[in-house]
Amino acid sequence: MPIRLTLPPTFRDRLAGSGRPQIGMWVCSGSPLAAEICAGAGLDWLLVDGEHSPIDLDATLRILQAVAPYPVTPLVRVPSDDAVVLKQLLDLGAQNVLVPMVDTAEQAEAVVRAVRYPPRGVRGVGSALARGARWNRVERYLQDADEHVSLFVQVESATAVANAGAIAAVDGVDGVFVGPSDLAASMGVIGQQTHPDVTAAVLRAFDAVRAEGKPVGVNAFDPEVAERYLHAGAGFVLVGADVALLARGTEGLAQRWVPQDDDAAGSGPPAHAGD
Repeated sequence: MPIRLTLPPTFRDRLAGSGRPQIGMWVCSGSPLAAEICAGAGLDWLLVDGEHSPIDLDATLRILQAVAPYPVTPLVRVPSDDAVVLKQLLDLGAQNVLVPMVDTAEQAEAVVRAVRYPPRGVRGVGSALARGARWNRVERYLQDADEHVSLFVQVESATAVANAGAIAAVDGVDGVFVGPSDLAASMGVIGQQTHPDVTAAVLRAFDAVRAEGKPVGVNAFDPEVAERYLHAGAGFVLVGADVALLARGTEGLAQRWVPQDDDAAGSGPPAHAGD
């Protein structure tokens, strides 16, 4: 007889069961090896980014398989609210999904329907063919599918901030993630994620989401900014990214070891010609 499997807890469950904020990082490189290295670092969660990276369906599958042995929860950001893409990601085993650019409660309701089976939603039924149900080795997957999936939506525009409470109140939305980068752009201060007006808007979104009893998260690579948002009630925060760590780290190597001008290059000892 085939073995029967139990799926890991969702990100919703992890947030509800923890007495502290959950700290995570982006995985954007598309490399399962890099994702596995990050998974073993001791962080709580990883955001596998399918919106602003080369990570497609196949790469998402390989990353989820690479991080599965580690005590870290992957949250997959989809490229859009497209119901077909959501269906494919859920079927390949993404239990936790983040949908970007959700501006209204109506849009949030449509996303909820996309991740639920009929009669509560419109998700297509293909569990026997899919890793999400471990090819029907998870007992009662179809009946209990809502327990195995958590849905988070991203608030990242001035319109979305104004609607943050209504978005969070939608049944089936398990949490809200605030995106300061696109929020800054929508407010006319692109590239200024820590502009006072942007920060104030982020905090307004925090208050609205928390008032509905839902966890709220945010992206903050600056440690001081991250600390401020944690003190303001953020339940989950991204504090770095694989590609950013690699970029800054290699820049540091170059700054330390490579001469910064031609004169300095010419003043060093002659290159070793070999033995």
